[in-house]
Amino acid sequence: MRVIVIVKASKDSEAGKLPSEKLLTEMGKFNEELVKAGIMLAGEGLHPSSKGARVQFSGTKRRVIDGPFSETKELIAGFWLWKVKSLEEAIEWVKRCPNPMEGESEIENKR
Repeated sequence: MRVIVIVKASKDSEAGKLPSEKLLTEMGKFNEELVKAGIMLAGEGLHPSSKGARVQFSGTKRRVIDGPFSETKELIAGFWLWKVKSLEEAIEWVKRCPNPMEGESEIENKR
């Protein structure tokens, strides 16, 4: 089964603030574990929403909305694409992940 693991954005990530060297090192080690276990298919951090756009659909009409977007908790700062046996396995791996943001953060799994 493939799952997408979504790292939710924070005010800092939306402001373009980079993680600390310590966190980058910890995440690098975690990513190496995922690769060695044959789980990681892809993974990347994303730019803040100020560099993005949304396309809103209404019937046949299309409207482009440029970022930034106000609801930080609904934005994505990064993602992994994993190959796992079950959603439960993905959750167990996420629980081993270093906290991706300073303070509180959230990671979401979807199959």
